[in-house]
Amino acid sequence: MTEVRTAQAAAPEEGRRGRKKRETRERLAHVATLMFIERGFENVTIAEIAEAADVSKMTVSNYFPLKEDLVFDAHEGVVDSLARVVRERAVGESALHALHRVHVSSLDRPHPVNGRCTPGFARLVYDSPRLRAREREIDEQREAALAAALADAAQTAPDDHVAHLSAAQLAGAHRVLCRRVRALCRAVAPAAQLREEITELARTAFGMLEPALGDYCVRDR
Repeated sequence: MTEVRTAQAAAPEEGRRGRKKRETRERLAHVATLMFIERGFENVTIAEIAEAADVSKMTVSNYFPLKEDLVFDAHEGVVDSLARVVRERAVGESALHALHRVHVSSLDRPHPVNGRCTPGFARLVYDSPRLRAREREIDEQREAALAAALADAAQTAPDDHVAHLSAAQLAGAHRVLCRRVRALCRAVAPAAQLREEITELARTAFGMLEPALGDYCVRDR
């Protein structure tokens, strides 16, 4: 009975510990990003972030080994975003049609698939070579995750060339769309303009891929 009570008492404690770690991580990323937006990414040190967040430099480094990931703290969800659309596509829907649908339907709000963000964040990344380089790495990881999801959906080997070629084309269309979204965010374009322009660009981008990929990885059940 003692062991059962100890296990039952430990579970809520683990939950609290996990919540505190998550909250600390979110607070550090929020404080750092505001400082970066105000002063520029290269002009803010880890020591200054630690002081502003009232933690040690070691705490910041433990949560974020890369300074860039204080900005891209949600990168794991971004890396998985296109693959997740493929995994969750509707019955009868191809990978291309699912990615097109989600990109357009999500434009009213920031979403891992569409690249929409605040003007300050968009300018922060655009103005920093280090952040642009880190974002390219995340894009490469996202394309690799999409290729894996396509290979799984097509029931082929993980190194299947068709899956990787398809992922490259779909991820390329996605990057073009996101770059334009970011440009509109930097310019503080009205939401209606962003939606109209990106909807039309998505129609063009995915329409160009339709002959090759329109019937690829259609979900049958």
